[in-house]
Amino acid sequence: MFTGIVQGTAEVLAIEEKPNFRTHIVRLPAELLPGLELGASVSHNGCCLTVTEVQGDRVSFDLVKETLRITNLGDLNVGDTINVERAAKFSDEIGGHLMSGHIMTTAEISKIITSENNREIWFKPLDAQQMKYILHKGFIGIDGISLTVGEVSKTKFCVHLIPETLARTTLGAKRLGDRVNIEIDPHTQAIVETVERVLAQREAALLAAAASELNE
Repeated sequence: MFTGIVQGTAEVLAIEEKPNFRTHIVRLPAELLPGLELGASVSHNGCCLTVTEVQGDRVSFDLVKETLRITNLGDLNVGDTINVERAAKFSDEIGGHLMSGHIMTTAEISKIITSENNREIWFKPLDAQQMKYILHKGFIGIDGISLTVGEVSKTKFCVHLIPETLARTTLGAKRLGDRVNIEIDPHTQAIVETVERVLAQREAALLAAAASELNE
């Protein structure tokens, strides 16, 4: 589990490509290295990856076909930077919201509005079905950052970013058309799906009752 409070950014140093598989090596910040072992979980742009090799500050991670398909990690090139976070401990402060590191979809940046000390970024999910889980003032994970949803339309949503978030994460360098990873808040997802299921059951019961009356 992760908190969505990005602990730093890491540069991609090397990429090893294989069929439907990729290994990338990143330089982790020094403060994230103590206690890092093989098998540890580290969030990369919000996606949970497993440490496969540690050589000083050069740390390797494997990406399988599904990860490359669902996330933006397959778009990375040597020299790019990613948001990183070590897995949360029970004693950690949850400054954002609990995140699993399981990416649901990606979204394209469709609009950026910059004003003094603020930036508003609009995102359009590539899987439009995910919009039903994105609610005004709800939680969302964007490239591993825990954020609060601002305005919501049928196909897009926005977040409002303070200078600290822009400085500490990769969002400050994002441009129109860039793709970000999206993790939906699981509690919101569960509530929406439960309501949909209950309404569907009620509708089915009403239709069955109406059909029964017609047959009498």
